[in-house]
Amino acid sequence: MSGFFEHPHRALKLSHVMLIAGLVALVVGAILAYGLDQHLSLPGLVMAHAMTILGPTAIKLGYVLRLLTLNRLRRQPLVQPPGLAG
Repeated sequence: MSGFFEHPHRALKLSHVMLIAGLVALVVGAILAYGLDQHLSLPGLVMAHAMTILGPTAIKLGYVLRLLTLNRLRRQPLVQPPGLAG
């Protein structure tokens, strides 16, 4: 698993996915937990409230991963990312 994070472009893509997924989880969880709470069962309401906690957690982890990856890319010499012709 550590080999996945050694490739900075993959880690950057993962950080973007985590940021977007965290934002979606936060918004959907907040809408379900506070806007549609009367229509949910108790397990659904618990899951909606959990999403409001797990969403910001994913945002924070994605942001930290993004900062670390961009710092690592800044320190590397200029090389072309894989898959781009030039």
